This record gives sequence, C-alpha cells and structure tokens, in this order.
Amino acid sequence: MPDPQRSSETQQSRRGGHRRPRRAAATRRSFTATWKALDDLAASGARVSVRVDDLDSGATLLAGDDHETLPVAGLGIVPLLIETAAAFEEGRLDRLEIIDRERLPRVAVAGVWQHLLAPALPLADLAVLASATGDALAANALLGRVGLDAVRARLEELGLDQTALLDGFRNERGPDDAPHVAVGTAREFASLFASLVNTQTVSPGVSAQVSEWLSLNVDLTLVASATGLDPFAHEDDAHGLLFVNKTGRGDGIRSEAGVLAGPRAGVAYALLVAFDDLSIAHRLRAHDAFRTLGVELMEYVY
Repeated sequence: MPDPQRSSETQQSRRGGHRRPRRAAATRRSFTATWKALDDLAASGARVSVRVDDLDSGATLLAGDDHETLPVAGLGIVPLLIETAAAFEEGRLDRLEIIDRERLPRVAVAGVWQHLLAPALPLADLAVLASATGDALAANALLGRVGLDAVRARLEELGLDQTALLDGFRNERGPDDAPHVAVGTAREFASLFASLVNTQTVSPGVSAQVSEWLSLNVDLTLVASATGLDPFAHEDDAHGLLFVNKTGRGDGIRSEAGVLAGPRAGVAYALLVAFDDLSIAHRLRAHDAFRTLGVELMEYVY
C-alpha cells in the first residue's frame, strides 16, 4: 500500500506546487472522504488546517497542517467569551450592566442587534447574541468592556500561543487596522473546545457558561449540517447528540471548531480554510469540505 503522505506530496508536485495538508496518523476511521475533499481544496490554492481528537482517549484522529496559523474571523469570539465569563465570575463585570448601542461605532456585518429596536442591552444578553448569531456589534460591545489586553493575557494563561484576537469587527479595514479579527490554529481550537466541555477552561463555572452560550449557535450550515439538529433548538437532542460549536466567516475565510458527542464516541474538531473567493464555485468547494468532515464525524460518534 502506498504511503498516503508520500502520495499526497507526489500529487502536489504534479499539480503545480499547491501545498497539501500534511497527514498525521488516524485511528478507527480513516476519514478518507474528508482527506479527498481537503486535497481537492488545497489543489485549488486554498490553505487548510484540520484537527480531530477523540474526547475520551485524547487520540488524534485526523490532523493536517494543524499547526498553521490562519485567519478565523468570528471563531475568534470564543476567547472573548471566555474572558467575559471569567470577568462575570470574578465580579470584575456586572452581567446586568447596560450598554448603549448609540455609543458604539457602526458596524453593518453579521448580527441582529443592529436590526432590533432595543437601543441598549445588558452584557449578559450581548454575550448570548455574540454566541448565538455571531453578532458583530454585540461582540464589539463586549470587547470594549473586557479589553483586548485582557483577552490576550487570558490566551497566554491558557497556553494558546498561536491564537490571537487582534481587533473588533469593522465595515472596512484600513492600513492602520489589524488585517483580521482573529487568527489561530486547528490544533489549538480543537484543544480549547475539548477543554471547555471537560470544564477545564479557567474554572468549571466559566467552562459551563461559555459552553452554554455556544450551544445556542444557530449556524449549523458547515460541519454541523450533517447532524440533522434544529439550528434554533439543539440543546437537548432526542437522539443523544451533544453539540457545541462556533463558526467564522469572512471574505475568503471559513472556520469552525466544536465538540460532537454521540452514543458511541465524542470528538473535538477544528477546520480552518483560507481561500480565494473568486466565484461561487470556490466558496461551495470550501463548504463541501466542511460538510464532508461533518458526515464522517457523525459516522465516528454515532
């Protein structure tokens, strides 16, 4: 049987030098369809980082360039939520502190608060909006109260050296702005989600709070599309699935990390893709890779 990594490297040279995700050992299931989808994605010029770990054993089931730092867009909200929950628990912030929307810079990207009549909301509600809908205005409001320095210090404390929240959300990024909202690696995001559901992030209370917020996420269109869960009510699934996730979307950026657990097994996963969003075909190719991974994760846990 040919060595998969050597075969992938040979194909890379034949197709013009596009860099393929470097494969690590997989156990129990080979994730063959996922590897093919990611291989095709890389052949189109995309940069791909993927990691899947078994929740019980900690074994690495799937890894490809999981050390590579890529932009993650709204997935960067997760460390912000962790620091927000820690500030609530430690009494540094009041959950019911009211934030006036009119005092925030306008941002017209993702979110629902900009469309609501309510001109002000408490911090705890803003955390729900940021988690459930990727609300950019709500996330910026949280960041304004927590502060970038606090989030960076928390990431350092958690040992996440390659994950960084760089900036808030903006309508346009100028030359003096950070190039991305956030960056990270699949390895660190998969590890972070495993830590959250195992109540090992900061404290059991902080882990539970962040996991609860993230369980409200309505974006089940990428990896999660294979679960069949109701996007608007999937906290208590009748078929025994536990699912917590966060996605990130931007121009040429798609990312997702989460935990999926079923009757047979549980996994922590992350898939990050940076691609040239030149056409709808490029975008759909990226989305197909996420959905293929979702199908094979479901086969593993169920």
